Amino acid sequence: MTTRVLIVDDHRIVREGLRRILSEARDIEFAGEASTGEEALGLMKEARPDVVLLDLSMPRQGGLETLRDLRRRYPDVHVLVLSMHSEEQFGPRVLAAGASGYLTKESAPEQLLQAVRRVCSGGKFVSPQLAEILASRLGQPIDRAPHETLSSREFEVLCLLAEGKTVGEIGGQLSLSVKTISTYRTRILEKLQLKNNAEIMRYALDLGLSSR
Repeated sequence: MTTRVLIVDDHRIVREGLRRILSEARDIEFAGEASTGEEALGLMKEARPDVVLLDLSMPRQGGLETLRDLRRRYPDVHVLVLSMHSEEQFGPRVLAAGASGYLTKESAPEQLLQAVRRVCSGGKFVSPQLAEILASRLGQPIDRAPHETLSSREFEVLCLLAEGKTVGEIGGQLSLSVKTISTYRTRILEKLQLKNNAEIMRYALDLGLSSR
């Protein structure tokens, strides 16, 4: 049985690289590609994918919002998230939102193909590192950490601020205005009861959310 895969990433060179990797597998078929979440949702009926290979950091509608829309509108389609963000930052949140697996873009091509096959068969795919992170949380109190109250976009901005990126750099990466990113930053500071970027970086480091 052939697995149809839809690639969703806002970088053309990444989409071409992923398409090349998928073409090497006889049991995997390229179903189409999209550069935004909105475009991906519009292609679903035509592409009829079994698996959506989804990036997280995209302009306008982010990857987590797209993931939730896909799970709500196409519950039988498996979503495999492939991101530049570390597993500590987004892995648990992505799986909680309904993804079937999580891979970083540093993963080997063979691991990507293995992940596609696993999630298409109805399984979950996580690396040994992410499995350890998830297991370590099983015995923790159920009280939510402050950052878990953030929206998907606020959490993404939090992680980028924790990496030392400026408001302007984040705006450019997410195709959002500096004013919009500044608003997200203000909300993050209020919800986490922090004062500045230095405290954001410390918070992220202490919680294992920072890749620095």
